[in-house]
Amino acid sequence: MNATLVGLSNLTKYFTQGGLLQPKNGIVKAVDGVSFEIVQNETLGLVGESGCGKTTVGRLVLGLIKPDAGQVWFQGRNIFETSKKEMRALRRNMQVVFQDPFSSLDPRMMVKDIVAEPLRVHGISAKEGLKQNVLDLLERVGLEPEHMTRYPHEFSGGQRQRIVIARALALNPKFIVLDEPTSALDVSVQARILNDLQDIQEKLDLTFLFISHNLSVMKHMSDRIAVMYIGKIVEIAPSEELFVNAIHPYTEALLSSVPRLTSENGHTRTILHGEVPSAIDPPRGCRFHPRCPYAAEDCSKSEPKLMEVRKGHSVACPVRL
Repeated sequence: MNATLVGLSNLTKYFTQGGLLQPKNGIVKAVDGVSFEIVQNETLGLVGESGCGKTTVGRLVLGLIKPDAGQVWFQGRNIFETSKKEMRALRRNMQVVFQDPFSSLDPRMMVKDIVAEPLRVHGISAKEGLKQNVLDLLERVGLEPEHMTRYPHEFSGGQRQRIVIARALALNPKFIVLDEPTSALDVSVQARILNDLQDIQEKLDLTFLFISHNLSVMKHMSDRIAVMYIGKIVEIAPSEELFVNAIHPYTEALLSSVPRLTSENGHTRTILHGEVPSAIDPPRGCRFHPRCPYAAEDCSKSEPKLMEVRKGHSVACPVRL
């Protein structure tokens, strides 16, 4: 069993709606008491509807924003209790690939400068070795040497994302947050990028937090999957276990919505009624109970905790246990 690389403990982040020229009109409970662990060399998938807090979790894990409560542990150290110098060293081991490759790249910089920037910032590579390092990184992600002197607008979406991945790999990180890395790409390009990411992970012993709303992609990429609903983790399990034996009603509904190429005996589509509640004023008790077909009276009174039902499989739904 591999050691834990990343750990989240009761991680909480609220945002105030409104701004300098707008009245403050509510507190958005984006992430509310999230806890899980990621072990070395695994891919943990984080799935849920848009607006459930997935991206905020990713930013918190990397220390890009500070939590209102809770802790993030990386290699046994709380990243929010480190000095600036220590955090700078940690950043070499924690990288990110965002959803939109075009907005992730400076349009005024050539590819060779984009990929070399982390090496320059951290003083990793001597000037004479910089070009070769860039060439090696581009080759690793399937790009050619002639791409070095081109600008981002000269590439396709898939090629831009490969540039972003090359930049993320420049410092030889141990952990990468992949935030919807293929959702802006064509399906055929998605498949190639995902397969390349798996190959890179195996060769470099990387650990991934893979954020997506696409369950088919999650099944292909993830060792374990955590399901998120309005700022809360409602179920977490090994990927194969989750797809065969989901317990939480929200997970069941998500899985039933996955398109199938052939009709399957016994497969029924779970239709959720009502709107997704606002993160400004989430329901009391279980946040899913207004839409849940199994809701009981107690579901609106007390907030369920994640309970382990089988080894590695935890769910926050006492009604279904």
